[in-house]
Amino acid sequence: MAKQDYYEILGVNKSASAAEIKKAYRKMALKYHPDKNPDDKEAEEKFKKAAEAYEVLSDADKKARYDQFGHAAFEGAGGFGGGGMNMDDIFSQFGDIFGGAFGGGFGGFGGSQGRRVIKGSNLRVRVKLTLEEIANGVEKKIKVKRKVQAPGVSYKTCTTCNGSGQVTRVTNTILGRMQTASPCNTCGGAGQIIDKKPAEADAQGLKIEEDTVSIKIPAGVVDGMQLKVSGKGNAAPGNGISGDLLVAIQEEDHPTLKREGDNLHYDMYISLPDAVLGTSKDIDTVTGKVRIKVEAGVQSGKILRLRGKGIPSINGYGKGDLLVHVNVWTPKTLSKQQKDFFEKMKEDEHFQPKPESTDKSFFEKVKDMFS
Repeated sequence: MAKQDYYEILGVNKSASAAEIKKAYRKMALKYHPDKNPDDKEAEEKFKKAAEAYEVLSDADKKARYDQFGHAAFEGAGGFGGGGMNMDDIFSQFGDIFGGAFGGGFGGFGGSQGRRVIKGSNLRVRVKLTLEEIANGVEKKIKVKRKVQAPGVSYKTCTTCNGSGQVTRVTNTILGRMQTASPCNTCGGAGQIIDKKPAEADAQGLKIEEDTVSIKIPAGVVDGMQLKVSGKGNAAPGNGISGDLLVAIQEEDHPTLKREGDNLHYDMYISLPDAVLGTSKDIDTVTGKVRIKVEAGVQSGKILRLRGKGIPSINGYGKGDLLVHVNVWTPKTLSKQQKDFFEKMKEDEHFQPKPESTDKSFFEKVKDMFS
């Protein structure tokens, strides 16, 4: 089932400002907040959808990619677009947007008011893809070195904040005694600190381990696009959530095909006799070789369009075309007999240029390429 448009979820249009997007999200999040709708699965789902939409539309880079590619910009790698955001994600990332609502503390979920959910750092990798892999979609297994919690690590309640994740300070001002709360410096707001850890673990109880991650890459991705695999970044200490693995797409050059958006271009060279008499040629496509017929009398520069032989649209709107550019190869060296033949043909009427209405000019051909 197609995913709901992010702008539609928040009830704003594409021209909405950052302030309008934030205001719309806050309104929805407050309406469907779990504390206001206990045990209401439908409200919880709407709460998550609103956060998912805001996570993308509040980030200028993600918003630009979404506007260009839609949900496909974040799909195919188990990340956003696949419902990868849980309640802890939402509260840790967007808690400040609620201001003083729901008791003023908003760092956690399920009663752990004030406690921050620690998220591990993201990892970034670059994946090289052939044109064939981009055209057909591919699943890649890559090895990454990521931080994971070391076996034998145990935690205990932070004695500074007594597990709340916050410390309260009282100061005297001209307006009276003011009470402020801030994340605990000892535990970083997590509410717990390391009790025991093995020798190979770092100060946070983590160690580096090689992991094999499977990435499903959809057809039609473009060079520079970034996919996200949720939870496959570095682990976080304690009961935190792991960061994400960000996958940057790098498109490798093809030996004979050139990509332009969803269309592909192929330069086909034929001999002068083949141009005169007609021929059949095998050419490369992203699904293998195909044989095409070249009509007798073909003109150099003619473009043959093979519909649907290009790259699938990342938005799911069909496929591009393969444009075959015919280049008639003129020999540079000739034997005496061959030269004599062409000397005789110079004045022959069949060798005189006689462009017809169907023989389009260069500019018309370029126009057709983009039509």
